[in-house]
Amino acid sequence: MDKHVVILGAGPAGLTAAYELAKRGITSTVLEADSMVGGIARTERYNGYYFDIGGHRFFTKDSEVNRIWHELLGDDFIEVPRLSRIYLNGKYFYYPLRALNAFFGLGLVNSIWITLSYLHARLFPLLPEESFEDFVVNRFGKRLYYLFFKTYTEKVWGISCKEIRAEWAAQRIRGLSFTAAVLNALFKPRSKQIRTLIEKFEYPRKGPGMMWEAAKTFIEAHGSRVLLNSPVVRIKQQDNHIDSVIVTRSGREEEITCTHIISSLALRDLIQFLDPPAPDDVRSAAEKLHYRDFLTVVLILNRPELFPDNWIYIHTPHARVGRIQNFKNWSRDMVPDPQMTSLGMEYFVSEGDEMWTKPDEQLIELAKQDLEFLKLANANDVVDGTVKRMRKAYPVYDSTYRENLNVVRGYLDSIENLQTVGRNGMHKYNNQDHSMVTGLLAARNICGEKNLLWAVNTDMEYQETIQVDLSNGANAQDGQTSSSI
Repeated sequence: MDKHVVILGAGPAGLTAAYELAKRGITSTVLEADSMVGGIARTERYNGYYFDIGGHRFFTKDSEVNRIWHELLGDDFIEVPRLSRIYLNGKYFYYPLRALNAFFGLGLVNSIWITLSYLHARLFPLLPEESFEDFVVNRFGKRLYYLFFKTYTEKVWGISCKEIRAEWAAQRIRGLSFTAAVLNALFKPRSKQIRTLIEKFEYPRKGPGMMWEAAKTFIEAHGSRVLLNSPVVRIKQQDNHIDSVIVTRSGREEEITCTHIISSLALRDLIQFLDPPAPDDVRSAAEKLHYRDFLTVVLILNRPELFPDNWIYIHTPHARVGRIQNFKNWSRDMVPDPQMTSLGMEYFVSEGDEMWTKPDEQLIELAKQDLEFLKLANANDVVDGTVKRMRKAYPVYDSTYRENLNVVRGYLDSIENLQTVGRNGMHKYNNQDHSMVTGLLAARNICGEKNLLWAVNTDMEYQETIQVDLSNGANAQDGQTSSSI
């Protein structure tokens, strides 16, 4: 009961840590620079419309994470059927890929070349397997890599696939196989079990922000604080121990003492805040950790329905948009007028670049042009729009990140009462549930456990795959035969 924990960041990791501590009777102060909770998993509002930053599916294999979700929201969770497609060369392909749809979309000649390319990759793999390109080519073949992976991935990260480390691919697509999907569609599988991506997920009625607003309410009701608009100024340390955090609140600095500290801040920022400063080599390594930023152009259209997908991946280089969310297909409660539709036109950018600094009016016009080019709607269907920018949405797995991360992590591990959690706090592309697990385990470490946070989402199965029983030719989850991955 003499413990007081300061938690930096009110995203899924930080709020989960505070939630667990509150249930165990330990007070905490959560510091958030922004005006709302949820981090990248927040829900923004505009003229009665709710929109998600990137789209957050609620599916997990972790029973404790699932328990927390249902404790916080209960009946406000709805079940949503998953439908997503890839736009490529004027055609739409189901994602996960379905064999017949892919075959007819690509054509006989292209399908033959894909098969030959895959066989070549299996016979002559790229070794050592260091880059994203190496990883994907070795598992799918070069031709499929160029069709379905290269353009979109480079849109997301803004760098060559040769520069992206294989670790990122291993986290996102481990265990998935296009070949397995084809064989499963054409032949009776020898095994009664195949691996497939989920076809349903849960989702809060009015977006993921509902979850984190509920967490904030619970935390404050149990004697802890969640302070918004409270950016960190300095983190005071002495003898490998953090004593207090200085924040700005209402234009004045305030010092908050602590016995323990949990940080979900981007590691580059965390190192900058330390007082006295970290050694030169650590600060230099932290500066070389890079991030990809993100903006959403929300378009309100005078159309009751547009397309059935939750989201569409845009692989063509002729449209600047990378992904399109149809918020009405996530939850009808996200759109106040049933005669209208709201779309999230997502652009992957870098803070300060030409797209990031473009005026909102120009971004809305660009999004309208992309929408019309893709033949999803007419530009004159758009009656309103807004723009939301999000800094440091994705930690970049570039060619030097591993070495720089090891230097930063080695130094932070020497600070005895500090734990880092979450996507940016560990510079690891965690899903929401993985981030929550790091926060949960960090809280339990303060209570005396010895959990290894860096082991979360390392050599784990991909978060959205399930085992499907085909012993009766049916998908055990929804009663339909499945040839998708």
